[in-house]
Amino acid sequence: MAEAVLISNLTQEWVESLRRWHLEYFFIPTTVITLASFLANPVLLACIFLSRALRQETRYLLVANTLTADMLFLVLNLATVICNAAQAQMPWLVCELLTAVSVSAYCCAILTVTLMVADTYAAVRWPLHYHDILPPARTHRILVGVWVLSAVYPFTLLIMMEAGSENPHEKMAVCLVLISLGFIKNMTGIHIYFFVTALICTVLILYCYVRLYMVTRTQGIWQSRFSRARVTLLVHGVLLLLYFTPGFVFILELALFQRKDISQDARVWINTINMCVFMVLPRAFAPYLYGLRYRELSDTLMQLLHQHRRLSQITV
Repeated sequence: MAEAVLISNLTQEWVESLRRWHLEYFFIPTTVITLASFLANPVLLACIFLSRALRQETRYLLVANTLTADMLFLVLNLATVICNAAQAQMPWLVCELLTAVSVSAYCCAILTVTLMVADTYAAVRWPLHYHDILPPARTHRILVGVWVLSAVYPFTLLIMMEAGSENPHEKMAVCLVLISLGFIKNMTGIHIYFFVTALICTVLILYCYVRLYMVTRTQGIWQSRFSRARVTLLVHGVLLLLYFTPGFVFILELALFQRKDISQDARVWINTINMCVFMVLPRAFAPYLYGLRYRELSDTLMQLLHQHRRLSQITV
């Protein structure tokens, strides 16, 4: 009962800080960035799933999985931001469910982006055996495993919190992942979960990139300043930075949430900027960078547009 009162008081103080600094208007850039992403994501997904050749390629299946996870995260994030800006109270159970699904979608995108780097390494390192190592059927199983792995811990926490909740239908003034996770008694487990996931992904990415450079440095593909290899590395580097930075900021938020010497306004500002800007930026850039980077994907898009134009002319 005391914990429920504490959460209620904190959410009320959070809403007061949002009103005082007019941070509810951050839903505008969130909406714009989300719409920019939704203009491109469905188009790229349609190109991948309508093309039999692209559906057989592991890298495009990974791209499709990343875009799907991003779209799910963007929808839930935008719904949460709008509800908070409109001061619409949400039942505790619904908020916890949104938190679990959002964390699962975010982790799935991070893991899939990491697998894309590993896939590039495998394609360069073992070009003759690449299709035998990663056939489409095995890739499908890996992607299912990624979704399961991403959802196990968040939904386990959801079940544990609901089992210990006295009033799951109580309404909250604001729904935030930070508040939902910040009041869990065993914070050590959450820190270990996020830290170990980030560490494994970072180590794997660095290993793959270092090994790729070691394998290809004698082939002359790095000599030109604007070579395809350099551009590819730059695109992947920017995307990885954009995807991982909000996660590290969120880990910092969890650490600051437990400290009493940090003002409430500082917590609200950091969380709002991270949630409304940093977490949605990579999901807005990703479809456009993928569309420009992958030649087969852009060619398929142009073919679909050309076919649609021809059908329109025939109909006219």
